Amino acid sequence: MRLIIAEKPSLARAIADALPGQSRRSDGALTVGDTTVTWCLGHLLEQAPPDAYDPALKQWRLDHLPILPDPWRLMPRPKARGQLAVIRRLLKEASSVVHAGDPDREGQLLVQEVLDYLKWRGPVARLLVNDLNRPAVVKALGQLRDNSEFQALYRAAETRSRADWLYGINLTRAWTLTGRQAGHDGVLSVGRVQTPVLGLVVRRDAEIAAFRPRPFHVLWVDLAVEHGQLRAWWQPGEHNPLDDQGRLLERGPAEALAARLPGSQGTLTSLNAKKSRQAAPLPYSLSALQVDAARRYKLSAKAVLDTCQSLYERHKLITYPRSDCRYLPAAHHGPSRQALTHACQGDATLGPWLAGADFSLRSKAFNDAKVSAHHALSPTGTRPDFSRLSASEANVFRLIARNVLAQFYPPLETREVKAEFTILEERFRAQGREILAPGWKPLFTTRDEAPPLPPLREGEPARVQETGVEDRETRPPEPFTDASLIKAMMNIARYVQDPAVKRTLRDSDGLGTEATRAGIIETLLDRGYLVRQQQALRATQTGHALINALPEAVGRAERTALWEQRLTDIAETGSDPSPFLSGLVEDLRGLLGAADAGRMRSALSDARGVAPAAPSAAPSKRKPRRSGTGKGATTKRGSSKRSPTQSASGKTTGTSSGRRKAGTSKPRSKKTDDA
Repeated sequence: MRLIIAEKPSLARAIADALPGQSRRSDGALTVGDTTVTWCLGHLLEQAPPDAYDPALKQWRLDHLPILPDPWRLMPRPKARGQLAVIRRLLKEASSVVHAGDPDREGQLLVQEVLDYLKWRGPVARLLVNDLNRPAVVKALGQLRDNSEFQALYRAAETRSRADWLYGINLTRAWTLTGRQAGHDGVLSVGRVQTPVLGLVVRRDAEIAAFRPRPFHVLWVDLAVEHGQLRAWWQPGEHNPLDDQGRLLERGPAEALAARLPGSQGTLTSLNAKKSRQAAPLPYSLSALQVDAARRYKLSAKAVLDTCQSLYERHKLITYPRSDCRYLPAAHHGPSRQALTHACQGDATLGPWLAGADFSLRSKAFNDAKVSAHHALSPTGTRPDFSRLSASEANVFRLIARNVLAQFYPPLETREVKAEFTILEERFRAQGREILAPGWKPLFTTRDEAPPLPPLREGEPARVQETGVEDRETRPPEPFTDASLIKAMMNIARYVQDPAVKRTLRDSDGLGTEATRAGIIETLLDRGYLVRQQQALRATQTGHALINALPEAVGRAERTALWEQRLTDIAETGSDPSPFLSGLVEDLRGLLGAADAGRMRSALSDARGVAPAAPSAAPSKRKPRRSGTGKGATTKRGSSKRSPTQSASGKTTGTSSGRRKAGTSKPRSKKTDDA
């Protein structure tokens, strides 16, 4: 019997439907001919808690740290034991196994750790499914690969899991115990991704709080030229009071010049016109989609992820959504016409866009060299029934279809003109943009364009018709939103201060992954470190206190970005993960030595930030979060364990721990500690 183990039931059903013959349902499995398809329920196993290695570690004590498992152990999740028993029974009957986890690092780990735990030693093939529609699954079943090709990916995922455990368990215990000594009643969760993300928000909020607006002044003139009129702006010289960005700090010079300008004649002394061609925006990765959907429809990152999962699993309208890639295989170019026709026909928005597409065009998006485990999100070709889609599902589907359709539109062609006038020996600048060929632009709602300038020639005269002086103020940085925080996590090099580290970061290096970024934000909200204020994400007093009490490096992105780089190297080159973990342990020892109750007490008393949201009277219906990683939860990998940090009060002061012996603590919650 051939046994196929899928990551989740929806994938198992799609695989069974693609096999020749009638499927027969049994306990925890589907059988078609001599093939049985069973499934995991997200992660069936988890890293064992500290007390599984030593019962004494159930009590939280500073002198127990660092906790270093050897050898590492996995244990079944409480609600996964039944399905694990099904897989154990089926493996005893199997002659071969097909690993059908999702086509990514975590998907490789999820199924393979079960096979290793159950000591399967037989042959294993690998099935990679990006599209749950039957033709795509049939094709994937005909292209099985040897699972040994993915051992480096598995080792990288296993290393990530262990590193997150070491980092999260040890630092969470250390700073929770230090917090109790300082009077904080609650768990202070630290994780290698969630904490740097919190640090981004804390520092942005601090910049906003410290910001003091500075006035500046601008002078404009309306000019009559040979073929019309335009508005130009004064460029004050260095002899005027200017800030470091060339803004005028005193109104007097602008008023004095404005009084002399009416009726003055000048000359167009410099004219620069540049034509440009801009290709359509690429198809979406998940994070890029989350950014656009948050801006356009005010959807949270988690709402976009959940919507994509529904479009993928329930409606089968889009390909695998948790992709970090914005390119499509070259082989998709030909079939795109039929897929997009089915996806767009009959829809009032997509239909007209489909009619304008030229499927003979080939954009740079179709590039095999840019496609790795996943490709960009795209319609599968299943005809959507929009009456069965929620408003969010319909909106997100249209965005995905639009960005693929745009690949079959010509480039946007523009002409940008910059003109400089000299009037009364002062410089004035004007600029405009003319659309020569709209190309793909009508598919996208964008901000208003600068109006085009009238036809100009260098040397032509200009006469001042009207002038004005405007008083303005510098503006503080904008608070993070779901969209801007996801974008910051994608492009973390912009927030890295260390020049040496910044040089090593690649465009693809970021905080978290496509599958985890939404969950990281939700975890920080659940734990009382962030709150939503309309669309803004703001750090609470507890969040500020934690970041200010931790060593600076823990709350910054450099370490985590380099971690991801090392994990990627392990996955791509098969390098030994032992040096990475050994270096992490040495790093941990140094960080643990920095845990200081005095610094924590000062951070708690000085903490700024907003008060955490009041807990809801109704019980939460949120699915349990996955513990043991500290990276933030995702809806992808199932979990039956709740993190103790979810019960943290979010208070910045408290006295309940004052009577405990310093350096020891037994948290009130009976739940296991979390990374």
